[in-house]
Amino acid sequence: MSSRPARPACRTLVLLIPAALALAACERVDIEQLRDCERVIPALEEPERRIEVLRGERDSAAENAVIVHYRVHGRPEGPETHWVSCRFAGGGLEAERRKLTAVVTDRAGALSEIQLQILRRFWLRSVEAQAGAREAAVPDEVTAVGSPLYLLQTVINALVICSVYGLLAVAYTLVYAIIGRINLAFGELSMIAAFTAWLAIVLFAAAGGLALPLALLAALLLAVAATAVHGWAIQRVVFRPLRGSGSQAALIATIGLAIFLQESVRLTRGAGDRWLHPVFSESYPIAEAAGFPVAISAAQIIVVVLVAGLYAAHWGLVARSRFGHAWRSCAQDGGMAALCGIDVDRTAGLTFALGGAYAAVAGFVVALYYGGVSFHMGALLGFKALTAAVVGGIGSVPGAMLGGILIGLLETFWSAYLTIAYKDLAVFALLAVVLALRPEGLLGKGHFPDR
Repeated sequence: MSSRPARPACRTLVLLIPAALALAACERVDIEQLRDCERVIPALEEPERRIEVLRGERDSAAENAVIVHYRVHGRPEGPETHWVSCRFAGGGLEAERRKLTAVVTDRAGALSEIQLQILRRFWLRSVEAQAGAREAAVPDEVTAVGSPLYLLQTVINALVICSVYGLLAVAYTLVYAIIGRINLAFGELSMIAAFTAWLAIVLFAAAGGLALPLALLAALLLAVAATAVHGWAIQRVVFRPLRGSGSQAALIATIGLAIFLQESVRLTRGAGDRWLHPVFSESYPIAEAAGFPVAISAAQIIVVVLVAGLYAAHWGLVARSRFGHAWRSCAQDGGMAALCGIDVDRTAGLTFALGGAYAAVAGFVVALYYGGVSFHMGALLGFKALTAAVVGGIGSVPGAMLGGILIGLLETFWSAYLTIAYKDLAVFALLAVVLALRPEGLLGKGHFPDR
């Protein structure tokens, strides 16, 4: 067995996450602040005038400021181009990033305190209420459920959840392939990672002085480190003492461990949900027809690039590194691998740590993309990811990736075209069908390994 180090794979693992988050630099302006500033414009212009927003960007004249350039139509003298600059109390992930503190125009200069107070208290609240009412009353013909563009938008919307399920399914598969047991606590490990990322982001936002991409990178690395340690500890404390047991004691132990992790977070952090401000929410239009636009957000692009890179790095790690050779040997025959000098316990510990790291990335994505973190979020997330691993073929890494894509697409398409209340029922019904017709999964080996 070759011991050649996986330098390309290691470089990819080290550089991948910073490179993916560096894409955030392309979002030069806070999109929520920009939208708030655009809502200010009608209050500054005469009624019945048509306003055309030209562009928005950061305002270098002040901190946490955006400037919107627009054109006013309907004047006797012809269209006029103006700008308005909006200053806010915070930026990045700070709690007051949407609190308007000043408004400056190219014609009247800065608004007075009284004007600003009226603008904040009456105008913006009224505009936000009207916008919410319009969004709640979208006519059926605008949704264009049967159109190809709606289908395309549904596929784009499924990208993130497919990535999350795929990462967790790979974590389940890595562990099952090497020890022949399922660790049902991987969902809770993703929850631990989400809470770690949330706490880190809150602390970074309170401290200030750290750029948004760097703050997110640091939060992700902390979450990965914390969850990898948890994964290694689970192998050392739970699975190693039960190795060789012919019963399902290890499986039952992970159920108790999952409950323990849930309750420990509930008792220490509280039962309430924790929320984060949306980041990288700028949308890029792809196509439009009959008034129905198709768009992809910066967050979706970053998640897809990050997960695709992790898949590629994992492939190189398993194929070319010393750990990869050891993992494959233990997955094929653990007893023979031990006779050949491979440290099976160390390989299993590293496998649990790697699976914990993948669960951490999945939890981080859920926390940042959906914005909510709760102590019970890992239960259903973990079971759906396990479903993805079984459907794809548990023990097969490509099968886990395929299963994540299938379960994510099924859930998203069911929600888009059918009754959303039954999407979970559809997912687990698919699991029952696959187990009945093809127990080894779509890409399985034809049997479950006897370990």
